Amino acid sequence: MGATTALYGLAVTAWPDLLAKPSGLADEDGAVGAATRISLRPLAWRDAASGLAMLVAPEGPALRTATAVRIAADLGDAALLGLTLPDRDRRIKAVAVSVGWGALSVVGLLGRRGPR
Repeated sequence: MGATTALYGLAVTAWPDLLAKPSGLADEDGAVGAATRISLRPLAWRDAASGLAMLVAPEGPALRTATAVRIAADLGDAALLGLTLPDRDRRIKAVAVSVGWGALSVVGLLGRRGPR
C-alpha cells in the first residue's frame, strides 16, 4: 500500500489532471486551471510522503503510526470532498475512492499483525 500510495502521489504531483478531471475540477471544456493544479499538488505530495513513510517504516509503532496517518488523510479526503465537490455523482465517487484507499490501508495494517 505504501508503494502504491507513493507512486499515485508522485503521479498526481506531476500531472494534477489525474485527480482534477475525475473529481469534476476541470472546466466545461476539460481544461484544468492553474489555481486548481497549484492546489492539488500539495495534496498529492502529502500522499507521496505518507506512502513513502509506510513503505520504509519498520514493523511496529512506526509502521502503525504511518498507516494511521494515511488512513486519517483518506477519511479526511472523503469527508471534505464529499461535502465540497460541485457535482453529487462526483462527490459520491470521491468518497468511495477515498474510503476505499483508507480501507485498503486498514486491511494492510491488520494483515501485518503477527505474534508480538
